[in-house]
Amino acid sequence: MPQTTYMVIEHFRGGDAVPVYRRFRELGRMAPEGLVYISSWVTPDLKRCYQLMETPDRALLDEWMANWNDIVEFEVHPVISSQEAADRVSPRL
Repeated sequence: MPQTTYMVIEHFRGGDAVPVYRRFRELGRMAPEGLVYISSWVTPDLKRCYQLMETPDRALLDEWMANWNDIVEFEVHPVISSQEAADRVSPRL
């Protein structure tokens, strides 16, 4: 099954990063096997995290989010690389 890359936007509930980082310190990422963390970036105000995750099974992403949805609101967007986008558009140029 092919991997899909997802941009996960985490909105820390109440704009508070402390509960998120506390849980991460205590329990780790809590990602099920088959869900791969790629990288992440946090806004300077510590209210939002942009995270790339990869999995062949979207249900694994949902399982992971269930571990965090009491302290994080999620947006999930499947994404492709800029190169893949250019390759798809190229025949129409």
